[in-house]
Amino acid sequence: MDLKHLRYFVAVAETGHITRAAARLGMQQPPLSQQIRALEESLGTTLFKRHPKGVTLTESGEMLLADSRRLLAEAEAVKTRMKAVAAGHAGVLSIGITSSAAAHAFTPQVLRDCRTQFPGIALQIGEDHAAGITDGLVGGRFQCGFLRVPVARPPGLVFETLLREPVLAALPVGHRLLARRRRTLHLRDLRDERFILVRQAGAAGLYAQLLALCEKQGFTPVVAHEVGRMMTALNLVAAGDGIAVVPASMQGAHPHAIEYRLLESSRSLDAPLTMVYRKSDCQGALKSFVDLVHAAAKAAVGPS
Repeated sequence: MDLKHLRYFVAVAETGHITRAAARLGMQQPPLSQQIRALEESLGTTLFKRHPKGVTLTESGEMLLADSRRLLAEAEAVKTRMKAVAAGHAGVLSIGITSSAAAHAFTPQVLRDCRTQFPGIALQIGEDHAAGITDGLVGGRFQCGFLRVPVARPPGLVFETLLREPVLAALPVGHRLLARRRRTLHLRDLRDERFILVRQAGAAGLYAQLLALCEKQGFTPVVAHEVGRMMTALNLVAAGDGIAVVPASMQGAHPHAIEYRLLESSRSLDAPLTMVYRKSDCQGALKSFVDLVHAAAKAAVGPS
C-alpha cells in the first residue's frame, strides 16, 4: 500500500462510482478496478460493496477513508513545507551575535524583520565573542554571525561590513576628564588612564586598532583588564575600575554610572558591524536572511 493506492481509494469512496473516479483521476476504469482489488487483497479486507449503480463503503472502508484523508493531508503538508524550505521561506537558522553587535539597533531590527517576512524560518540566537562565533561557523554551530572586527578569516567564510559607527570613550561618573564639560576628547587625553580592553589572545579585533593608534600618538596604554565581552568591560567601567572605548551604539549601558564622550580619533578609529556566513551554505533560509540583511543595510546607509 502506498499513497497512490490511497488516492485511488479516496477518489472511489468520494464519487461512489469506479468510472467517475477513473475520470476524476484521469485514468481508465479497468486499471483503477485492478488497483482497488489489489489494495483490498493487501489489506485482507473488502473495502467496497459493489452494486449496479456504483459502490458503497464497508465498515472497513469507512475506517480506511478517515485514515487515508489524514495521511494524504499530512503528505501534502510535508510537500508544502519542503517547497517552502527549498524556496528559503522555511527552515532553522542559527545565528551567533556578539554583545556589542547586539547593541546596534540594526541587529535586532533585521531579526524582527526576518520573523515578520519569513515566519516559517525558526531563528536560534546564541551569544559569543567574535572568535567563538568564527569558530562556531567553521564547526557548524552557527550558520551566520554578527560581530564587529573579525579576529580571523578562515577560508570558506564570507565577511561583509554592513555599517560603520564612531567609537566613544566610556568613563565612570565623576571622572576628572568629565569636569571639563567637553563633548569630545582626544585619545591623548586618555594616556594616563587604566584601559579595560576586550580581546582574545592573539586576536585583538577592534582593540588592536586602538592599541596601534595609541602607539602612533606616542603612548602605550595602561591595561587594567582584558575581558572577553564588551558588556563586561562596561560593567567594570561602571564600577570605577577603568575606562573603555566602545562603539557609539553601546552608550545606553549603565546610564547612571557611565558617561560617554566622542573621541576625536574616531575619524580613524571607527566600529564596523560585520556579518559573516559560510559561502557554501548560502541557500535556502540562509540566503533569504542574507538578502534581507543586504537590503536593510543598503536602506540604512541611504543612496550613495
